[in-house]
Amino acid sequence: MTNESNFPKNFLWGGAIAANQAEGAYLTDGKGLSPVDILPDAAHGRWEALSNPKKAIETKYDFYPSHESIDFYNRYKEDLKMLHEMGFKTFRTSICWARIFPKGDEKEPNEAGLKFYDDLFDECHKYGIEPLVTINHFDTPVALFENYGGWKNRQLVDFYLNYCDVIFKRYKGKVKYWMTFNEINMILHIPFFGGGMDVSEEENPAQVKYQAAHHQLVASAMATKLGHEIDPDNQIGCMLAAGATYPNTCNPNDVWAALEADREGYFFIDVQARGYYPSYSKRFFKENNIKLEIADGDLEVLKENTVDYVSFSYYSSRLTSADPEVNAETEGNVFATLKNPYLKASEWGWQIDPLGLRVTMNQIYDRYQKPLFVVENGLGAVDTVEADGSINDDYRIDYLREHVREMGEAIADGVECWGYTPWGCIDLVSAGTGEMKKRYGFIYVDKDNDGNGTLDRKKKKSFDWYKQVIASNGVTLD
Repeated sequence: MTNESNFPKNFLWGGAIAANQAEGAYLTDGKGLSPVDILPDAAHGRWEALSNPKKAIETKYDFYPSHESIDFYNRYKEDLKMLHEMGFKTFRTSICWARIFPKGDEKEPNEAGLKFYDDLFDECHKYGIEPLVTINHFDTPVALFENYGGWKNRQLVDFYLNYCDVIFKRYKGKVKYWMTFNEINMILHIPFFGGGMDVSEEENPAQVKYQAAHHQLVASAMATKLGHEIDPDNQIGCMLAAGATYPNTCNPNDVWAALEADREGYFFIDVQARGYYPSYSKRFFKENNIKLEIADGDLEVLKENTVDYVSFSYYSSRLTSADPEVNAETEGNVFATLKNPYLKASEWGWQIDPLGLRVTMNQIYDRYQKPLFVVENGLGAVDTVEADGSINDDYRIDYLREHVREMGEAIADGVECWGYTPWGCIDLVSAGTGEMKKRYGFIYVDKDNDGNGTLDRKKKKSFDWYKQVIASNGVTLD
């Protein structure tokens, strides 16, 4: 094995969590309700609640996984100390909008919420860890859903920009790397998470979702402008739920179906990275009876304020067919995809495709020619604590090793990539299912699906493995 690394010397190795899946303390210090705070676990109908948030708000559930979560709000110092021990260069987290503006539309922020993130970012810098911060990670305050209908309402652009103005100024010099929206394309798949919306009773749901997407795209561009004005050193990126789509066969109809599937996600990044609506969107809007309300100046704002980098999540590739009888969905994935016979799958049906990461990175970089940041990647699995206390997650090491290897190959291909933050570096609550048993972390958290456990932290075998990867800048993978 060569001792030369494909990764640049300043490569930002780290890991990722999100406020709504880790912090807990759901009403502490004046925080308002976030979308996850009204959702039960999978056993009590989490997906049904996501599809009907109005009913979820009115329903009293026995257990809400987010209310305590892994108590990162009170344990972040302990957690960051462990991340430092691993050698983290960066730590991706999000700011909870409802901690700063409990109802989302206030003019003045909640000082207690601001102070928490001051302390969190200070603790990061104590260890030389660069914060990588998502401004809205599935975290539009519930009050904005109840009072305004979420992102379908243009007023949310102003509320979001007020929020951005406060945090850009407050954390100037503490946070350099920002992302405007987490997995912005998820507004099409999970509107309540992605846009604080319920489209179940809309006559044309696509119209509502794409209008809300326009509002988010304008908000993202205006936030990018604002962030650069407040601190020219800010690096502001967009974020895509990515994964190359393969055609099921070499039938040209399947190839076209795969291209269209990829365009559904690229649509958002085309606007954020290129500065204009892509040519193919005109036909798509016409055929789906979508007529966007575009305010004066919107297109100019989009054009003049493109992002500095493109970040994305990658868990698996996808497979599609033009034949409706062939198409079927795999369980555990919000994206419709066929089962690829050449790939193994995780316990939750996510197909494991390390080479697909290299393909995806090359496709995105070829398309935009902007630096990339792999901000989510990982394997959700059930971990077992052995009698001696050890947690031998070799399956996670195998998954990550091959993905890091292919990421290095993409960089060798000429792709500019700033960093890598595998998802759930500390075990946390699953966004989709509300489970704890679907674990991603290098650090085990003693808590089960029902909320029982000590919350004690424990290193897994992958902890020391990733520590070696970082120390060797990606050379030592075995």
